Formats: sequence, C-alpha cells, structure tokens
Amino acid sequence: MPRLLYLARHGTTGPAYAGRYVGSTDAPLSPEGREEAAALGRRFRGLGIEKCFSSPLRRARETAEIAAGPLGVPLAVDPDLREVDFGDWEGKTFAEILAGDPAGVEKWAAFAGDFRFPGGEALRDFEARVEAAAGRLAADCCGRIAAVAHGGVVKGIVCRLLGLPLRCHVLFSIKPASITTIEFRDGKPVLAGLNDVCHLDGRTPRTSAASSAGIVPG
Repeated sequence: MPRLLYLARHGTTGPAYAGRYVGSTDAPLSPEGREEAAALGRRFRGLGIEKCFSSPLRRARETAEIAAGPLGVPLAVDPDLREVDFGDWEGKTFAEILAGDPAGVEKWAAFAGDFRFPGGEALRDFEARVEAAAGRLAADCCGRIAAVAHGGVVKGIVCRLLGLPLRCHVLFSIKPASITTIEFRDGKPVLAGLNDVCHLDGRTPRTSAASSAGIVPG
C-alpha cells in the first residue's frame, strides 16, 4: 500500500473575512465552515487516515477536531503549519494594500529575498518553517496521514516536496476544505491529487486506484 499524505485546508471563515488577507488572525469557522469540516471528516473516514496534524490557529484546529476527532486517530498541533503573518496587511483587501503600500506589494510580487510583511513575518522565515513541517510530514512512518492547515501552507508544502521554488505557489489553487494528496513512491513524493472538493457537493469518488490516492477524474 502506498504511503499517502493528505493536505487539507481549513473550512470557510465568516463573511467578515471574505476577500481579505487572513494569516495570523485567529478567525473561527463559520457555520458553513463547520459543515465543510464535517464533510471532510466523512471523506477522511473512507481514506483510512491513521494520524492527523493541525495548525494551531483556531480555524484549522476546529476543522481538524470536527474532521478527524470522531475517527479516534492521534491529533497533534504543529506550530509550523500556521499561516503566514501578514502583519499590518492583516484584514485588508488587496486593493487596500496596493493603495497603501505599492512598493511593498511590488517587492512581495518579486519574491525579494529580504521581503518582510510590514509588521509581520519575513518570507524566508515562512519558507523555513514550511520546509521543516514538510520534512517531518514526509518522514512520518504512518501509511496515511492528514495535515489540516492553510492555503499558503498547503501550497508551500507542495512546492517543497516537489522541489519547486516557493514562488511557484501562485500556480496552485487551494479551496477551503479541499484535499491535496502527495503519494510517496519508493520514498519520492508525487502529486496525486490537487484541490479535491468532491466531498463538499455530495459526490462520491470512484472506487479505483486513482480515487484511493485522492485523484478525482474530471
């Protein structure tokens, strides 16, 4: 049986956060987000999850507790799975950030090595802790594990495991309560499923080698 890592993004937060940059802000799940977490849990049940890790931020912890708690599997918090700290940009829309700090946005877009979100986290520090978390997840001896984190973190782990520079994170879309699957073949990570949300609309994945690895055709 292949070793599989399921990277799940937390469920939806409230409308007050929609369209805004939410990193270190400890936002809770909305009622919709809790329903998404429950749907994620039903999917986890069919995937044979043996262990689950979570970001310490509330929206991720709530998702992990709702999704993995009823399965009775070990659930551990990993601080390195927390989302990037946007600092002074927290809670703002992109338009507001661009209007207030166009030079900062330009440095961020260029992925400048010395870039730090104003009053927040340096990109190099975020990259270092995501790399550390990815390494621990890849080295875990369990056959099938889940990690509930954030969009930026999921993208960062995918980039790290596939050997891509972190700037390539913009190539991936990671929706709330989605599952992205990494399969380890002879110890080498392969992207087996990306941004899978079939469990959120009631669809059931086909019973096949592909679906067991988190791949949803179409």
